[in-house]
Amino acid sequence: MGRTYIVDEAVGQYLSNINLQGKAFVSGLLIGQCSSQKDYVILATRTPCKEEQNENLQHAKAKLDNLDEEWATEHANQVSRMLPGGLLVLGVFIITTLELANDFQNILRRLVLAIEKSISKKRLWSFTEEEISERVTLHICSSTKKLFCRTYDVQDPKSSAKPADWKYQNGLSTSWLSLLCTVHVNIHIPLSTTSVSYSLEKNAKNGLTRWAKQIENGVFLINGQVKDEDSDLLEGQKKSSRGNAQMTHHSFDVRVLTQLLLNADYRSTATVQICSGSVNLKGAVRCRAYIHSNKPKVKDAVQAIKRDILNTVADRCEILFEDLMLNETPEKKVMNKLSSEKEFHVLPHRVFVPIPGSTVMLCDYKFGDESSEEIRDHFVEMLDKMIQIEDLETAEEINTACVSSSMDNETSLDKIDEEQPKQPIKTTIALKIQQNIGVITAFAVALFAAGISFHYFSD
Repeated sequence: MGRTYIVDEAVGQYLSNINLQGKAFVSGLLIGQCSSQKDYVILATRTPCKEEQNENLQHAKAKLDNLDEEWATEHANQVSRMLPGGLLVLGVFIITTLELANDFQNILRRLVLAIEKSISKKRLWSFTEEEISERVTLHICSSTKKLFCRTYDVQDPKSSAKPADWKYQNGLSTSWLSLLCTVHVNIHIPLSTTSVSYSLEKNAKNGLTRWAKQIENGVFLINGQVKDEDSDLLEGQKKSSRGNAQMTHHSFDVRVLTQLLLNADYRSTATVQICSGSVNLKGAVRCRAYIHSNKPKVKDAVQAIKRDILNTVADRCEILFEDLMLNETPEKKVMNKLSSEKEFHVLPHRVFVPIPGSTVMLCDYKFGDESSEEIRDHFVEMLDKMIQIEDLETAEEINTACVSSSMDNETSLDKIDEEQPKQPIKTTIALKIQQNIGVITAFAVALFAAGISFHYFSD
């Protein structure tokens, strides 16, 4: 038996309102959450057309071959950044004319596989063996209004289509649970001379992967308690007369404890590297995750917030590097700055916006010089949703960026930091690109201890 997709009625209304306007087809993304029993779809958004596509798709004889896979994949990458923990791009939809009804399966399969492959490249985490690897394709015939729902296993490029059930439900995400967490980061990423040919983004990802293992192996406290991962997240909640848990507060506070010392049995060797520079990430990030309220497990909640922590740090780095490439310095110059130079850049901060009729909020990233109108326009373009500027919730504030010479040593850097205003840095991450050509960095020193201590990465 195929999988079942529980879909918010607002999604069905959105899909039915899409007008082909003479085009052969309209495609887009389906967004929601996977679970072991069923999947939940809470949002759909059409892929914006390129200007040249608008002309090509007006022809009645246009085929699905005109579907721009690269453009659709880039849209999926952009939307994926705007999703908090717990939400994923679950698949794609396509609305076609009757003539194209039998001319889409192979194209849809290639598209859904390409989207998943592209998004997964940027992740600092991997799916577990227990998780569902099927992604959905929904085909709607504009003439007959019939739905054809099928799934493909994205782990198997040769997988065949499986039928799936598509069921609508009113107010699907009105009672979803939220998890809130603040994580303080201080990540040092050496840029080895042996990887000088790599892009700054790739070097940074290699360094972030080491930090991600700390988060993956951390201990997560939910409302100050360590809970059994297989227990019910709502365990202990009061029951109503109907037997449902009554939730006066739909949010949970999460704190992260990471292992600081290694076991005595742990063996390691020191590594000496010749580095052309380094990247330091410092600051605090606001993280959010959402999970369905249908008997959620603790392990699902922890997994959702854990992945949001990893995603938001990686996404900010990627956005900054893209901004540097577009607006400031070509990539080779970024990687090979003069040895006397040390740059400080401020990473974008996070902005949240609610989904109407839902407890779930989506997010975007904003540089200090960007206006609220620009963020609103980006939401409209990527998610095809009109939002109000007053609904934007800025989770973080930007601190002043500092620039200093690399002739100064690390002590002088600390002194510069101390000279900054001593007001609380609520939500700032500063990227320090330090170029010290010829400096040999020794790292990964083995630490042996009899016990394990933990350090709070939280408020």
